[in-house]
Amino acid sequence: METLTSPVARELSRATLHDFQLIRTALQGDEKAYAELVRLHRRTVFRLIQKMVRSTDDADDLTQETFAKAFLALPNFRAEYAFSTWLYRIATNTAINFLRKRKSSPQTLSMGGMVMTDAGELRELDFRDQGLNPQEAVIRDQRLGLVRQAVAQLPPKHAHMVTLRYFDELSYLEIAQELRIAVTTVKAQLYHCRQRLLHLIQNSQHAL
Repeated sequence: METLTSPVARELSRATLHDFQLIRTALQGDEKAYAELVRLHRRTVFRLIQKMVRSTDDADDLTQETFAKAFLALPNFRAEYAFSTWLYRIATNTAINFLRKRKSSPQTLSMGGMVMTDAGELRELDFRDQGLNPQEAVIRDQRLGLVRQAVAQLPPKHAHMVTLRYFDELSYLEIAQELRIAVTTVKAQLYHCRQRLLHLIQNSQHAL
């Protein structure tokens, strides 16, 4: 990394120079220094990614992934540009890769926030399908009915959580606040709920 007294560094802003000092300290093994870098830049990175993926939950996950990648690549950082410029490039590439994977995934039918792929996998989706023909609409409605039947077979507290997430379309944070539990608990329980729902729905596929 360029020294803090180099011509390049002297022309940079005070905030950028502060970032450089934090990077230097982080590279010496000080975890608090990197945590401070995350604190300083997390909001901007999150907003950048959210504008690209248009999903608060995905943006939150991708923001964490961005900082994890940046931490691993930190020894390769060169002080020719601001840390923020380097970081935003990582964030942008992370979001682009995510969007490419989402675009190339199997065709899905939306069911109020929950979808079933052509392979029969149950997933979340952040957009609604448009322009379905009458036959496709019937299939969608039938699958939605299967999902609701499966949800009814879950324990009451899990059924309530699934309803909040996939039918009322609340965010993880909103569900956590509603149920007064941790966001990590919400994510973990919804993961297990999805697995259970997938099993129940697959056993009901003959109804389609």
